[in-house]
Amino acid sequence: MKKSDNIFIAGHKGLVGSAVLNLLRDKGFTNLITIDRNKIDLKDSNKLDNFFKNKKIDYMVMAAAKAGGIIANSSNQKDFFLENIEIQNSLLKLALKKRIKRTIYLGTSCIYPKFSKVPIKEESLLTGTLEKTNQCYAIAKIAGIKLCEALFEDYNLDIVCLMPTNVYGDNDNFNKVTGHVIPAIISKIEEAKNNNNKIVKLLGTGKPLREFIHNDDLADSIFKCLAVNKKVLKKKYKFKLPIINVGTNEEVSIKNLSKLIAKLIKYNGKIEFDHKSPDGTHRKRLNSSKIRNLGWKPKIKLVDGLKKVIEKRI
Repeated sequence: MKKSDNIFIAGHKGLVGSAVLNLLRDKGFTNLITIDRNKIDLKDSNKLDNFFKNKKIDYMVMAAAKAGGIIANSSNQKDFFLENIEIQNSLLKLALKKRIKRTIYLGTSCIYPKFSKVPIKEESLLTGTLEKTNQCYAIAKIAGIKLCEALFEDYNLDIVCLMPTNVYGDNDNFNKVTGHVIPAIISKIEEAKNNNNKIVKLLGTGKPLREFIHNDDLADSIFKCLAVNKKVLKKKYKFKLPIINVGTNEEVSIKNLSKLIAKLIKYNGKIEFDHKSPDGTHRKRLNSSKIRNLGWKPKIKLVDGLKKVIEKRI
């Protein structure tokens, strides 16, 4: 990669895309392409084609997606399915039309079966039943992987598919209803503290175990996969589409996570769990040996990442 390469970051204002944009700027890349979704809908392939008609794209990061927590997923299944399918199709058609040197497709650990053997290997894909609460999002992402596979095999298009574990960090959705687990818990505990509530109620039993990655660490792994030599990937993956898990190997229960967040926010009230609400998959820790073998490893411990996020909100 050259610092003058044209790099399109789709979803540059989101949790992952913003971290990628900041990282590339810090590394001195000068031709970074972004699109304001209020001006051009990424689902509209024709408008996307017109925007790039006279523009060159060397690399693309597909960080645009409709994402959310367990309640958002289970109550808006149609939107999570259709919007993600449409965004992926539009961007991947662009990748083929412009013959982009390398595209990074961002998936999710939700693609793996609910009862996968832990730590979950990439080979677990399509070997069992998905978790019901986010299956439409997962199926949309699996469809994207299969389209990547078709483009890789039929058109020799260079694509790397990354499957990150639960992502958190700056620019997240801190809505206590629709947000992912960490921002939703932070918002609820902050609200309880500000209102002097002695009890804060969280969804589920608190028993599920989760693995979290800070968006800056994920951005670093994306850069690693953008920059890695094509010959290295071909040798390691034996001419198959690279599907690579990205995790930290640091696992924590939702109950202990909420206690840690409460401690960092300095909330001294009681945390209760609503056992009637769904838990989702019990364990989702990934086997991230493939990304480690490419020379990447996480730098941000969970406690440090949470401190960073919470301090910015004070």
